[in-house]
Amino acid sequence: MNIPENLKYTKDHEWISVEGNIGTIGVTDYAQGELGDVVFVDIDPNLKEIKIGQSFGTIEAVKTVSDLYGPCSGKVLEINKSLIDVPETVNTDPYGNGWMIKIEITDKNELNNLLDSEAYKQLIGA
Repeated sequence: MNIPENLKYTKDHEWISVEGNIGTIGVTDYAQGELGDVVFVDIDPNLKEIKIGQSFGTIEAVKTVSDLYGPCSGKVLEINKSLIDVPETVNTDPYGNGWMIKIEITDKNELNNLLDSEAYKQLIGA
C-alpha cells in the first residue's frame, strides 16, 4: 500500500499535499482500495470554498457512497474535471491524476491536526 511521506492525512482517509498556500486534496490508496471500483465523483462545479471537517462532495463506488471531507479550510481554486469522465483514475492513481480539488489554504494552523504518514499507517493497521 502506498502512503507517501510528504503528505498529510485525515482520519477519514483524505490526503493533502501542501505547496506554499496551495493544497491539493484527494483520497488515499487505502480508501480507494476499501471502496472498490470508483464509478462516480460528485463535487459541485460551483463549489467556492471548503471548511475543515465538512463534506465537499461524494465518491461513489460499486460497494458504497462516501462523503469527501475537507482536511482544512480554503478557497477552491480548481476541481479535477477529468474525474467526471474517468472516475476510475482515483483507483489507478490516487496520489497523482486522481486528485479531487485544489484550494488556497486559509488557515495553515489547521494542518497541525492532520496525521503524518506514520500516524496514518497506525490508523489503518499497515
